[in-house]
Amino acid sequence: MPRPKTKDELLTLGQKNYKKLNDFVDQYPLEEQLAEFSSNTMNRNIRDVLAHLHHWHLMVLDWCAVGMSGGKPDIPAKGYTWKTTPELNRLIWEKYNQADLQEVRKLLQESHEKVRAFIEKHSNDELFEKKRYKWTGTTSLGAYLISATSSHYDWALKIIKKGKK
Repeated sequence: MPRPKTKDELLTLGQKNYKKLNDFVDQYPLEEQLAEFSSNTMNRNIRDVLAHLHHWHLMVLDWCAVGMSGGKPDIPAKGYTWKTTPELNRLIWEKYNQADLQEVRKLLQESHEKVRAFIEKHSNDELFEKKRYKWTGTTSLGAYLISATSSHYDWALKIIKKGKK
């Protein structure tokens, strides 16, 4: 499916890619889910990748809460710019690198549902009209939500597949 252009497409592709990601992880026995990847990357195992997704959900939800209440959110996070996201992602990794995989999966499910609920509350125009909200600049609210859901789930699946080779 191409990049979503409607609320329904966003919800459908987000759910499809989320399910595909979880189904891929679930095909492995628990010991394999916990195993380190063969490549030496920051995201060293499935937990790391899923924790990354969860934390980005939280950040996007925070941007939305601040932005929709008239504030200017710190995007991507306070003290970081898009150019410094590798450092931000390192901080996220450090926060979760001792967490339990099952707990991370539970957190991811919860944050995924919160993002879906947020999307559900908005119309197509609210999601996809560019420049509708001052805080989103020249882009749309939907663009942020695509990046945090369907596109990010696709990225995660690729990272895990590569790590499991």
